[in-house]
Amino acid sequence: MERHDVVLRFAPELRFLLRPRHRGEQVRAACDAQAPLGHLVQSLGVPLTEVGALRAGGRQVPASHRCAPGRVVEVDGPARPQPLPFPRVRFLLDVHLGTLARRLRLLGVDTAYDNDRDDASLVRQAAAEQRVLLTRDRGLLCRRALPAGGHVRAERPEEQLREVLERFAPPLAPWTRCPACNGLLAPAEAEEVAGELEPGTRACYEVFARCGECARVYWPGAHHGRLARIVREAEELAASARRAPVR
Repeated sequence: MERHDVVLRFAPELRFLLRPRHRGEQVRAACDAQAPLGHLVQSLGVPLTEVGALRAGGRQVPASHRCAPGRVVEVDGPARPQPLPFPRVRFLLDVHLGTLARRLRLLGVDTAYDNDRDDASLVRQAAAEQRVLLTRDRGLLCRRALPAGGHVRAERPEEQLREVLERFAPPLAPWTRCPACNGLLAPAEAEEVAGELEPGTRACYEVFARCGECARVYWPGAHHGRLARIVREAEELAASARRAPVR
């Protein structure tokens, strides 16, 4: 099969995804004449979920584009906030992002998570439920059947949360979802839940909520101050992102 060279210039924020020998300002790569551009980009280590516009010879082209020999291709990072092919911003997180899942749910963001799922089932669920799959596994993001995804680069949960909020700008509705199962919370009267509480809790708190899915009961307990800080910082970040121009 005929092969030729293509020169690719990756945006600086994408270069860490490339193999170390390719992390300069440009990459010269050999490809099959009939291979689509998206296949070439992913073969170099960059999932298409992490890519914004592709430009060949100065004009924007789709991932299915086949490049002429010697063509220079510009590979941009995604716009911020990133446009999605879905009407709503909803997430599905892999097994390694449990803390991030709970924090997104705390903010009222529809977030599916299970700590016992394989890659194939994650991709099927993301496609069936129109969810953005968040993961630190770049190989998972290269699955052809995956409609949308995001590589979570940070390791610490607070930095992961900031990364997701800045990139996808999901609408926030704090204190409306169950951190344990993602179900919606509804106000509950103290008398209604009294039999499920310790005596000290019944004596100290008056505001309660119950999950409509798993029936867990919530109240502003000892960790409320820390959780309220997470919510406050997220709301400030979201407000700042709304004011910032799209880039």
